[in-house]
This record gives sequence, structure tokens and C-alpha cells, in this order.
Amino acid sequence: MHIAFIGFGEAARAFTSSMPPLGNGRFTAYDIKQGTPAESGVVAAADELGVTLADGPVEAVRGADWVIAAVTAASSLEAAQSVEDGLAPGQIYVDINSVSAKRKQDTAALVRGRGARYVDMAVMAPVHPRGHKTPVLIAGDQQDDIVATLNQFDFSWRSVGEEVGAATSIKMIRSLFVKGLEAITVQAISAARQAGCYDEVYESLSGSFDMLGWPKFAEYEFERMMRHGVRRAAEMRESANSMRELGFANGGDLADAIAAWHDEVGGLECLPPEGGDLAAIVDTLLAGRKERD
Repeated sequence: MHIAFIGFGEAARAFTSSMPPLGNGRFTAYDIKQGTPAESGVVAAADELGVTLADGPVEAVRGADWVIAAVTAASSLEAAQSVEDGLAPGQIYVDINSVSAKRKQDTAALVRGRGARYVDMAVMAPVHPRGHKTPVLIAGDQQDDIVATLNQFDFSWRSVGEEVGAATSIKMIRSLFVKGLEAITVQAISAARQAGCYDEVYESLSGSFDMLGWPKFAEYEFERMMRHGVRRAAEMRESANSMRELGFANGGDLADAIAAWHDEVGGLECLPPEGGDLAAIVDTLLAGRKERD
């Protein structure tokens, strides 16, 4: 079985590292970083995982049984457009990107227009350490051969219907809560530290919401935003689009504000100190903001 990845970042690498080849299987990939100063990481990861990098997106997908699209949220439709000339009847296009239902429906129309089938897959937890066995929801095409392959690879999957967008809608709405909780935790604790009332605020929050498991809970929220904030901001903008599509008053203003804070924190490019406690992590973030200003 030939599996092609469009986008060879964290998710694609995690999937590749855990997916056993079926029969005489092989992996190909194309990443937009190829041919840029940032390509060394892509090349090194591909070499380590035995993945053949193609010279372009069309070359990567040509002849593939499955095409797995794993790019940044903002580029999901463009990724499908980039491989359009390489798609053919019989291929399966698995879209794991975290985007709105409308974006996946537009992508599905393009893919199906080339005779290929389309699977809306929503990855419902961090891809490490489980890789492709991370729980996923699927919608869209689910014929017997698709289901058989999911089971052969031992995906942890559940169908939520045949309507494209059904899986990603669950992910986008859930993300509003998950990333909103991250954003409010990181901003509130950072503000308390800066205002000189950290101990008071921490004691109040950890006492009122002890079920969250402080301080590990807050440390994890900081780590996710500091390490992955920019990527998560792109996902939140798609969550904002989902809110607008659903017709909520003020559209996606809440999700847009969450995205802006994720973008700011991730854009500082400062990581939590190794072995540091919550206070040290907060101080690292605040130092990064001060240095930027």
C-alpha cells in the first residue's frame, strides 16, 4: 500500500512512525518547507522514518492508494488544490486538518471532482505518543475497503455519519473550549504574576478548581501554548469560522480573541524551562514578552 502525505510536520511524522507498512508498502511525502532554508528538519525526519520526499505535491500523490492531508489549518484547501492534477479515481483522500465544516466540504467537492473519495477525519487528542492510534472521528466516504484499511492499520476510529463536516464540527466546537481554557489560564496566571498577586490568585484558583490537578494542569496549559501556540492559533481561526457558519451573534469574536493570544504566546518562541515549576514557567513567558517589547 502506497500512502502519501501532503505536509510532513508533527502529525504526519507521528502517523508514519506508528503505521506498519501493509504488504509491500511505502510512504511518500511533500512539505511546503522543501526548497526553503527550513527544509533540513523535513529531510532529516523523512530519512529517519524511511519516507521518500517527492519534488512536488503532484509527484507525491501520483499512484498513491491513500493521500493524507496534514498541513496547517490555513492551508488545507490550498493543499488539495496543489495535488488536484495528481488525484485519480480509486484514491482515498484523508483530510485530518483542523478546519471548519465549510472548508472540508469545499475540499471534498474538489477531491470528488477528480473521482477520488474523501474522508473527513478529526484527530481528537495530541498525536504523541499514540501516533495514528490517537482517537479519531470520521465522516464522509466510508465504503467497505476504507473501513477495512482503518481496521488493518488499527486506527482508533469512530464514525459520526456520512456528511462531510460532521467530524470536524465536533473537533472545532470542542477546540473552542479546550484552547479557550488554555488561553484564559495562561493569561490569568501571567497577569497575576505581573501584578504581584500570584500567590493569592493561585491559591484561590487551585482551591476553587482543585479537580483540575494543580499545578500540573496549569503547567501543561502553558507548555501547549508556548510550544504550539502559532499552530493552535490557526486552528482557532477555523473554530471562529465554524462559529460564524453556525450563525452565532458576534460570529467568531471569542475564538478570534483566543487565537490572537495563542499567536502572541507561541510567537515569543520561548519554551518552558526544563524541570521548572509553574512560577518559573510564567517568568519565562513574561521575560519573553518584555524582550519582545
